[in-house]
This record gives sequence, structure tokens and C-alpha cells, in this order.
Amino acid sequence: MSIEKIKTLIIGSGPAGYTAAIYASRADLKPVLYTGMEPGGQLTTTTDVDNFPGYPNGIDGPKMMEELKAQSERFGTDVRIGEATNVKFAASQGELHEVTIDNTKVVHAKTIIISTGASAKYLGLESEQKLIGGGVSACAVCDGFFYKGQEVAIVGGGDTAAEEATYLSNICSKVTMLVRRDEMRASKAMQHRVNSKENIDLRYNTEVVEVLGNNVVEGLKIINNKTQKTESLNITGFFVAIGHKPNTELFKGQLDMDETGYIITKGKTTKTNIPGVFASGDVQDKEYRQAVTAAGTGCMAALDAERYLASVGE
Repeated sequence: MSIEKIKTLIIGSGPAGYTAAIYASRADLKPVLYTGMEPGGQLTTTTDVDNFPGYPNGIDGPKMMEELKAQSERFGTDVRIGEATNVKFAASQGELHEVTIDNTKVVHAKTIIISTGASAKYLGLESEQKLIGGGVSACAVCDGFFYKGQEVAIVGGGDTAAEEATYLSNICSKVTMLVRRDEMRASKAMQHRVNSKENIDLRYNTEVVEVLGNNVVEGLKIINNKTQKTESLNITGFFVAIGHKPNTELFKGQLDMDETGYIITKGKTTKTNIPGVFASGDVQDKEYRQAVTAAGTGCMAALDAERYLASVGE
């Protein structure tokens, strides 16, 4: 059985993967892109994208991913449905990397761009899952604008939750912040910022029992885990800020990662510790996590791959 040899293999299909594909195909790197389990990435769970440059009237998240896919294919990207299930990275420069797709097909790649993204952690309530995109969001910076002047709630007690609560307080009339424990994990500076906002109602020892509403969020049922007292909140937006999990399980033990599993890239590049392997998008970015920054690093990864291939005589 002959093993397919690929010049540039892109794993993942969000803004980072498709942008890498656009640049790689234009540079004649003949990229093959495998979409992964969630073609289009996190943006496929977002109805309206209003903050991506070039769309003055906003755009539907899945539609934007379809357009990025079509743009990458126009320049010759081979987009395939499939998931990388095993990888064996070569340690030396110029050697081929081995990737198994869907546990059956093996491909060899000269360069690999990893754009597998990160998945937002949710509470796991059935009522919450049902309303994702209908008022339940894991990104206040992305979706907060839609709740301008309205009452919203946010769950979480870390720096991200504190930062997003503060952001929401500037555009929403009231923000109820729900913290499960009797203290926040956020830094003292971030806690001070939350406490200084008059329209943030901070509730400790509080958990969400149910997200109320059929097609859109209409309220929350919450419980105080000390007193067991339940109550309902009237809100129109519910933000979950309990963290993200980078989709890097596949690369553990081969690529350098931080303590939370994000791939470490070198300096202002997308280079990993393995020659010819590059990482772009949310898989290596826990700071910004925006479509536009993911797209930017996708471009960088394609340029880094092109330069790498030139240096090894391709």
C-alpha cells in the first residue's frame, strides 16, 4: 500500500486552519486540510459574528466558515472530512512526519500546521446546551454587544470570568456574577476591578440549576450551595467563563505544552519544538481567542512552513 506524501498538512478547520490553507495554497505548498470533528471550529456555534473586519453588517458564523473554506479551495486547497487520530513527529529537520487519519489512513507530511483549536468548558446542563447560540455564550467579548443595556449573568471565579464580567458591566445594565465557592480564584487586581463596578452583583456559593427559556434565554434558576435556597433571575444573556480546554491530547508527549495543555510556540513565530511542525489559533493562544487573531496566526504558520520548506531544499 502506497502512503500519500503531502507537502503541507493542516489539521483543523477554524479561522486559523482555513487562513493557513489560503496562504499555503497561494504559495504552492499544495495543502491538504483535514476538518476534524467540528468542521469550522467554534465559530459554527456562533450565530452572529460582528467583530471580524470586512463584514460591516456582520455575518453568520457557519456562513463565514463556508466562505473561508471556499476561498481556500479556490486556490487549490484539498479540504477533506476526517480527523487525525495518531501522530508520529520526526525529530530531525527535513524528515517526514507520520499522521493517521480516522484510525485507518496513514499520510506522510513534510510540514504540519496544527489548528485544532480549543473547546469552551460548559456546565453540562441540558438546558444550557439547548440554548447555546440562543443567549448562552462562552465568549463575552464576542457576544456581549448583543446584550447592550440588558441584564445578564456570568458564571466563573477566575481571571477570565472577572475580566469578562468587567467588560459586560460597561455595556449591560446589570451583571450578576455567580461564583461556586466562597471566594474568587481571580487575582486581587481583577477582584478589585469587579468590586469597584456598581452594576456587578457578585454572588458567592452560588450554582446554576437550570437555564430558563425555550428558544432564547429568559432567566436562570440558581441555588445557594450553603443555604440550599433557590431563586430565579430574569436575564437575557448567560455567559459561561469556567475555562477552555485546548484540543491537544493527540500531541501530548511530543510537543512542548504549558501546564494547561496549550502548545508553546517560539517567540513571535508559530514554530513548535519539532522542526516542520507549526501551531496556530486557539490551540496556542489562551490570551485573545478571537477569530481575527486565529486567522492572523494561521497566516504566520503558512509563511513559517513556506520558509521551512525553502530551508530544507523544497
